[in-house]
Amino acid sequence: MLMLISISGCSKNETNPILEVEEEILEEDDEEIVLENQYVLPNIDLNHWKVTLPIGNPTEVLPPEILDYAKNETLKPFMYNDSINGALVFYTYPGASTANSSYSRTELRELLNPEDSGKTNWTFAQGGIMKGTLSMDDISKDSDGDYHRAIIMQIHGRLTDEQRDLIGEDDNNAPPMLKIYWTNGYVRVKTKVLKDLNASSTEILYTDAWGDDEGYTFDEFVGFNKFALEVKVSEGKMEVILNENESVVYDDIHVEKWGVFENYFKAGNYLVSLDNDSYSKVKYYELEITH
Repeated sequence: MLMLISISGCSKNETNPILEVEEEILEEDDEEIVLENQYVLPNIDLNHWKVTLPIGNPTEVLPPEILDYAKNETLKPFMYNDSINGALVFYTYPGASTANSSYSRTELRELLNPEDSGKTNWTFAQGGIMKGTLSMDDISKDSDGDYHRAIIMQIHGRLTDEQRDLIGEDDNNAPPMLKIYWTNGYVRVKTKVLKDLNASSTEILYTDAWGDDEGYTFDEFVGFNKFALEVKVSEGKMEVILNENESVVYDDIHVEKWGVFENYFKAGNYLVSLDNDSYSKVKYYELEITH
């Protein structure tokens, strides 16, 4: 009896090698659980988006290739995950630009029907809602020490093929009805206004028939913090909402006249600078469109 006790018992100062191994396994498992919990993906479905990059002529990536952006060597430098904060990062700098712009972008363009590459769009009468949660992650400053600007959301107009042919244009481009900027930590909205309210139904199709309004800047300072934007469109009306708290509504004759155009949503990082060393990084945590 005494021998059995001396063999199976152990003093307070002794350690049990089996328990030590079990503790090490638990510690490794706990570490794996923590790492898994830290890995968060952005809540964004890219099946109905294509992206334009500041390279090439410029380069565009459509579904299904855009769905594997994390493995796409072309996209990796410009569109990648921040898996710690659960965001999709859009990085851009002055480079290749589209035919109707001087500035470069890493920006998503809505595709109602991914198979036709953007020929199917929507009117204000059909309506739509775009919701996004985002933040300005990093942006350069100009020679005066002020931050450069970036467009983070848009509603862009588009001519139908019939309208294009009617006015003799060589593409379907129409003006952007809505531009939402990040400007020195504030969210600023710019829209289009018809220069001549008596213009005919054909005359209003020309890009130079439209000018810029004075703009509206939300009171809330967002800085580099996360914020929510919602754009709601219906017949003759457009509303932009910041953080479900502050809203600006457009329901005037200009929006009514705009009803002749087709439209599509855009979201991402459109840098408004040609400075050689300028850049911007915009993070999107959530992005959703409904029609």
